[in-house]
Amino acid sequence: MNEILNQISCELQKGQAKAVKELVAQALAEGISAKDILEQGLLAGMDVIAVKFKNNEVYVPEVLIAARAMNGGAALLKPYLAESGAKPIGKAIIGTVKGDLHDIGKNLVRMMFEGKGIEVIDLGVDVPPQKFIDAYKEHQPQIVALSALLTTTMGEMKAVIEAFVSEGLRDDVTIMIGGAPVTESFKTSIGADIYTEDAASAAEAAKQAILQKK
Repeated sequence: MNEILNQISCELQKGQAKAVKELVAQALAEGISAKDILEQGLLAGMDVIAVKFKNNEVYVPEVLIAARAMNGGAALLKPYLAESGAKPIGKAIIGTVKGDLHDIGKNLVRMMFEGKGIEVIDLGVDVPPQKFIDAYKEHQPQIVALSALLTTTMGEMKAVIEAFVSEGLRDDVTIMIGGAPVTESFKTSIGADIYTEDAASAAEAAKQAILQKK
């Protein structure tokens, strides 16, 4: 059993989407549970990619290709996971704040979150504070993650946090921020909960925050 799960992990790390799908189908046919395939095959492979990305051993294109392979394999598992009652570890809402149209960093974080077993509701780019509030009320996530790539839009992160405060929701949610101009001291100054320097660290921090809330 471990052999095929290792193969899934290795092919995913190489970004071989077709091979990953074939191996996932083979593993299912051999009677391996969808949960094991997800955790010991797909997510294990993404964990390796996350570490390599953090250490500058792979770069954004490789991460995107690996994530595409993971998503292809995960799509095959979805009906089986639903049947077995397997659930994500938690939920996160993610979006690039109002006035900012950059999405590569946000997309990378989303993929890393999904690689940790977190369900992600992606609000896209140029997201006003009210949209974050509405999405929070609808989906009740543990994490709200805000992205900004411009110094001119960083202030919008504070506006989102203030919106959560005025709605009386601030204590219920962990707010994460990230993006090239964002710093730890900026996080403190606007009252956010978590800042990390890269997507891999963000995903690990989100996972820990969700597990602490359980």
